[in-house]
Amino acid sequence: MDIDTKYVTIYTTFPSKEEAKQTAKSVISEHLAACANLVDKTESIYVWNDVLEETNEVICFLKTTIEKSDSLMQRIKELHSYEVPCIVVWPILNGNLDYLDWIRKSL
Repeated sequence: MDIDTKYVTIYTTFPSKEEAKQTAKSVISEHLAACANLVDKTESIYVWNDVLEETNEVICFLKTTIEKSDSLMQRIKELHSYEVPCIVVWPILNGNLDYLDWIRKSL
């Protein structure tokens, strides 16, 4: 395994399961992410345009490398229906080395 590879999880949310699933399939088939985990029906509370909003969203966790993260974030923005989507990168500090190697090989 390439021990110099840095792995990350990209956290994003979507307004529907269909949009989350379609985006996940696109970025995985484009080899920008190795896999996606969708968590349906999360409640989000936030202020948008000075209005307190409460919505149901779908969380999407995408696993990739730091080298692919900028391209992945850009692609998510292109596919996303939100004007300003939540897209944040979380480092993977440690993990199952076989799994991390699978991520690298999948990209």
